[in-house]
Amino acid sequence: MEDLKLHGFWYSPFTMRVVWTLKLKGLAYENIEEDRYNKSPQLLEYNPVHKKTPVLVHGGKPICESMIIVQYIDELWPQNPLVPHDPYDRAQARFWVAYSEQLFSAVVPLIYVDIADDEEKEKVIEKVQKLLKDIEDQCVLLDDEKKFFGGDNINIVDIAFGSMIKFLVTMEDLNKLKVLEVEKFPRLHSWFDNFKNVSIIKENLPNREKMCAIMKYIRERKRELQSSN
Repeated sequence: MEDLKLHGFWYSPFTMRVVWTLKLKGLAYENIEEDRYNKSPQLLEYNPVHKKTPVLVHGGKPICESMIIVQYIDELWPQNPLVPHDPYDRAQARFWVAYSEQLFSAVVPLIYVDIADDEEKEKVIEKVQKLLKDIEDQCVLLDDEKKFFGGDNINIVDIAFGSMIKFLVTMEDLNKLKVLEVEKFPRLHSWFDNFKNVSIIKENLPNREKMCAIMKYIRERKRELQSSN
């Protein structure tokens, strides 16, 4: 058994990436659930720069940042490879992995958006949909003949975008609105349906209601802090 420990938040899209990767590789690990508001001394020691999750500890050595962790695992355990072998395909995959971070930054404001403020709401939704449209139209890794960005098998781009889309649909549930509209994004919809129904992904997707509840708690806690200052 490999000496693997994962520090993370169960509801974090970044932690999801690492969990899915470990599961796809068939690797056993110890899960250490962190408290967002009271992080463990071990986590702060392992990631003194950003003090964030996830952190994978392998043989006592920490690796930080979700996609760096995913690539580290993929290099060490070659079964079910996630990174394309061809250099050009690999470069394209890395481009879209980087693009997925922009999607997260655009979706985060949906946690705190004032749903009663139509102008604010539409502005946030428009920004997210612009990014989704770029993926729908420009991502050459996703075409009508492929189930996944990796073709017939999940690859690193699926892992990156899968966590972000899961986060987005949670925000939709939380705010009772629709951003990832089927009519506007049919290919992304089809892809996400394929992705979330893969047995390993499906078994390791955070519960929808619980994830909504924790996001609501995070939103309310931030608003309380803002009102007290």
